[in-house]
Amino acid sequence: QVQLVESGGGSAQTGGSLRLSCVASEYPRGAYCLAWFRQAPGKEREGVATIYTGTHATDYDDSVKGRFTISRDNFTTHSLQMDSLEPEDTAIYYCAATAAGSGYWCRLQGPTAQPSNYDYWGQGTQVTVSS
Repeated sequence: QVQLVESGGGSAQTGGSLRLSCVASEYPRGAYCLAWFRQAPGKEREGVATIYTGTHATDYDDSVKGRFTISRDNFTTHSLQMDSLEPEDTAIYYCAATAAGSGYWCRLQGPTAQPSNYDYWGQGTQVTVSS
């Protein structure tokens, strides 16, 4: 069973930066979608960024393009660098992972963007951006 542990998060001013990291206990053989989701109060959980380990291809939600960067730092760690933060970025951020045969399953548009497609989840970390 893959276990994910997040670190980072906290508070920032508008325009500031934060970095989140996610460490996995292991990733059994094969390729994976590694992702970051977020959930704001009263809203559904939404995908923010994904990276496919097979090709390192990335995908981003339109709301964070150009501001957030997802990376795979090593075999068991992926991170989310968040720059130019806005109050609308305030949410609980979750890292997630799932085995994937191709990068198609990492797309953040359509059915592949659903949280139910991901098998492994971190516990969540709060990000608060003040104006």
